[in-house]
Amino acid sequence: MTESVEQNHLPCAGQVALVTGAAKRLGRAVALRLAEEGADVVIHHRSSTDEAQASVAGIQKLGRCAVAISADLTKVDDIRRLFQNAAHEFGRLNILVNCAANFLPGSLISTTEEVWDASLDTNLKAQFFCAQAAAPLLRRTKGVIINFADVAGFLGWKGYLPHSVSKAGVIMLTRCLAKELAPDVRVNAIAPGTISMPGDPPEWESDYIKLAPLQKTGTPADITGAVSFLVRSQFITGQLLVVDGGRVL
Repeated sequence: MTESVEQNHLPCAGQVALVTGAAKRLGRAVALRLAEEGADVVIHHRSSTDEAQASVAGIQKLGRCAVAISADLTKVDDIRRLFQNAAHEFGRLNILVNCAANFLPGSLISTTEEVWDASLDTNLKAQFFCAQAAAPLLRRTKGVIINFADVAGFLGWKGYLPHSVSKAGVIMLTRCLAKELAPDVRVNAIAPGTISMPGDPPEWESDYIKLAPLQKTGTPADITGAVSFLVRSQFITGQLLVVDGGRVL
């Protein structure tokens, strides 16, 4: 069997994905998974130029095309340029994964206006305006949007008040976008629990293990598998897939 025939059997063969925050961590893992499944990928980053180029190189090793594009997702003009440049590079868009996020501490007392705005702008505002900019491209391809929420949107992390509010907003944004963009574009969200990543504080993992019924944290493969499932699921829209080892129970 030739390589081209093998690629045609990949679930994302011939598709173009844009993954925000794809220079490192979960965003990079998602971008590589989509490339493994046949997609060409736009690697969005803000200032992590070296890491973004490493992601591009990893995708090219898989035999797919990739380009890194820098944009500040707190600025709507930057978002519009991101999607204009993506369309110029590939001519189409099939998949948008809104993965870029921050995780800023802030309690009722300690939260400043700057922390509040940074949390809501990066985690919620950016996802809306990315969807808005992507919508004309995705309508043409009958594409899909996958937003990243997290379990803070249900539970509310103590000491992370703005973050929790922003992620709760992502859950409702997903439902609203699913209605707005139907029937042409499917929109779903993923709510990860604690995912073990190199460099994370060990107390995050140990605390989560105590609270999750499965008594373990997740891996990047758990999340990339969820993304792959939602990309392929043609009869699912407006839904939230919780990948948390049962934590929200």
